[in-house]
Amino acid sequence: MEFEKTPGWLDWYAVPSAPTFKLPAGAVDAHCHVFGPGAEFPFAPERKYTPCDASKAQLYALRDHLGFARNVVVQATCHGADNRALVDALLHSKGRARGIATVKRSISDTELHDMHAAGVRGVRFNFVKRLVDFTPRDELMEIAARIAPLGWHVVIYFEAVDLPELWDFFTSLPTTIVVDHMGRPDVGKPVDGPEFELFVKFMRDYPNVWSKVSCPERLSLTGPKALNGDEYDKFGAYRDVVPFAKRIVETFPERVLWGTDWPHPNLKDHMPDDGLLVDFIPHIAATPELQRKLLVDNPMRLYWPEER
Repeated sequence: MEFEKTPGWLDWYAVPSAPTFKLPAGAVDAHCHVFGPGAEFPFAPERKYTPCDASKAQLYALRDHLGFARNVVVQATCHGADNRALVDALLHSKGRARGIATVKRSISDTELHDMHAAGVRGVRFNFVKRLVDFTPRDELMEIAARIAPLGWHVVIYFEAVDLPELWDFFTSLPTTIVVDHMGRPDVGKPVDGPEFELFVKFMRDYPNVWSKVSCPERLSLTGPKALNGDEYDKFGAYRDVVPFAKRIVETFPERVLWGTDWPHPNLKDHMPDDGLLVDFIPHIAATPELQRKLLVDNPMRLYWPEER
């Protein structure tokens, strides 16, 4: 099937640099996606965007280039609740990938168990209104209750301004909760301001809440340029995001994850160099101990507990 990309779509960066930061052995890229390929795994009719293709082979080539050992592949919204591309990527990973699916209440127990056998370990609930249509809370709660016995967790994607209205729902979920990208804080506001303080309180008051400290390219207002204007400066890029991510890593070192977000859907401004994103890590996890927890110990505990 032929798909025409959304006008203005930015394709992923095909020649990422080699990171200067050496990842610890066993590091996990805990947030990435596959798109299609559309000819093999068609995009969902109800999608809000049509991406470029980004195959499992290309994802795993990037994994090896950057120095990661494993991936956590998150179902992309362009595929809706059709998880075939995700499951195919897991089945071809030789045990080196786990997955986060999107499901509807109509899914059968047999289908859930089949996805578990393939490597799925959670479901994603997306509350970003421009990306998905509204799903009733009672349906989401029903799904959460059904996956809890499998040991799965819920990944939630939302924007910081919406946390107050979502608070009661989130805090009633019966599973571990993983927040995508720190709840998308507005990094133009103070790191100790009321909006981000509410997110810190969310994590502090609820020990079942984890956070991905990922996507500086999605959150930054200053972008990839250093203060001197150099493109992709390894010591200045996305610096406005550092205080937010660093605070979460240092306050909750046992409950943080990191991922590339490859192939970076729906970016409008620039497409990041994934090597540069890896070089962002030591700015937010400053010690080898914090780096190992962020990149190895935490994701292994959550996604490969049988190997711990």
